[in-house]
Amino acid sequence: MTGGPLGRLLGALGRAVHRVVHPQHADERRRADELARTIKSASAETHARLDAIGRDVRDASTRIGRLALDKDVRAIDRRVEQMAEASTWHYRAIAQTLKGAAWDEELRAEERRVLRRLSRFARGGHPVLVGPWSGEVGFELLYWIPFVTWALRKARVAPERITVVSRGGPASWYAHLEGRYVDAFSFVSPDTFRARTEALKKQRRAGAFDRELVKRVAQAAGMKRPLLLHPGLMYRLFYPFWKQQATVVRVEKHTEYRPIARPSLPELDGRLPADYVAVRFYFSDAFPDTAGNRQFVERTIAALADAIDVVILNTAFHVDEHRDYAPRGASRIHTVDDLMAADRNLEVQTAIIAGSRAFVGTYGGYSYLAPLCGVPALAFYSVRDAFFAHHLELAERVFRRLGAGSLVPIDVRDADLIRMALAPGALLRT
Repeated sequence: MTGGPLGRLLGALGRAVHRVVHPQHADERRRADELARTIKSASAETHARLDAIGRDVRDASTRIGRLALDKDVRAIDRRVEQMAEASTWHYRAIAQTLKGAAWDEELRAEERRVLRRLSRFARGGHPVLVGPWSGEVGFELLYWIPFVTWALRKARVAPERITVVSRGGPASWYAHLEGRYVDAFSFVSPDTFRARTEALKKQRRAGAFDRELVKRVAQAAGMKRPLLLHPGLMYRLFYPFWKQQATVVRVEKHTEYRPIARPSLPELDGRLPADYVAVRFYFSDAFPDTAGNRQFVERTIAALADAIDVVILNTAFHVDEHRDYAPRGASRIHTVDDLMAADRNLEVQTAIIAGSRAFVGTYGGYSYLAPLCGVPALAFYSVRDAFFAHHLELAERVFRRLGAGSLVPIDVRDADLIRMALAPGALLRT
C-alpha cells in the first residue's frame, strides 16, 4: 500500500520539505517563500488525492458489502481507511512544523535587519545619534540602554562618535558609553514634549517629533550626516518577547546590562539627611488614584517617617500621564523640589536614590532604577493585571546577575499582613 499514489505523494512532499528547510540553503528568505508555496501546492494536491481515496474506499466498501466478502477482505478495507486517516494527520503535522519554521525565520530575519543596520555604523566614521528617547523610565532602563550598549559594542563605535539624546538629564545612565549627552528639554519645554509624545509612547518608528528633534540636535552640535540609532530598531526586535511569542533569550542575546554609579551633584550637598529612605509614589494604571491608595500612601510615609528621614522625589512638572502623590509635611519628611529642573530632574533623583538606605514607592521605572544603583526597592501596586509579569521577571534576572539591589513588589492588600509579621522598622534597622 505504501508504494501506491499516496506513498509517492508523501515521498515527494518529504523531499520537497527537505530541500526547502535544510540549513545548507543560504537564502533563508527565498527558502521561506518556497516553503509557503510548497505547503499551498501540497495541501491542494493532498486533499484532492485524499478525496479520491475516500471515494474509492466508499465504493469498495459498497461492493464489499454487496459481495459479503470474508473477514480478511473487510480487514483490508479497514486498513485503507486507517491509511487515509494517517495521511490527513501526517499532512497536518507537516503543515504545523512548517508554520513553526516560517515563524522562526521571521525572528531571524528581524535579527539580520538589525545586524545590517549596525554594519553601517561599523563601516563609516560618521557620528552616531542615539535616540531620541521619549518613552517610559522603565523601558529605558530595562531595554533601551542595555540594547544601545550591546549595539554600539557590536558595531565597535568609538565614544567620540556617540551622541545620546534623552529627556530629564539622566547622563549617568549612559556614562559607560563615554559619549556626549544632550537633553531634549534643551530644545523643547516639558509641556511641548508631553503634547508631542503622549499619543505615541512606544517609539516603533521615527515620528515627526523625533525627526524634528534629531535635526535640531544635529544642527546645534554641528553634525554632518549623522547615523541614527532609533528606538524603533529595538522595539521591532523585542516585540515578539513582549507579546510572549519569543523567550527571554531574544532579549538577553541583544542586551548588555551595567550598574549605574551615583552621580556627583554639588547642589545636593547639605540638602539631604545623613540616613534616609527615598520615596516616590505616583498614580498609574497599576496604582490608580483611589481613596484607598491615598490612605495607604499616607500611612506608609507616616510609618517610615517615624523610623527614619524620608526624602520625597516629586517634581513640579509632568511629562507623561503619571501624577505624583504629595504627602502632608512632617519634620522628618524632606523635599528638594527647587532642584528638580526639567533637564536635570532624573539625574537629581538618581543621585538621591543612589545615596539612600532604600527606595519605597509605586511599582514602575523608579523601582528598577534603585536596584541598578545598588539600592533595595519596595514597590507597591494595587492592580496586578495592569503590568506584564515578564517585565518584572526579566528585571529580577538582571538584578540577580549584576549582584545589584533587590526589588520586592507587593500588592497593597498584602501590606497589613507584612506589617503584622515584622516588628515596626525591622526592615530599616537591618
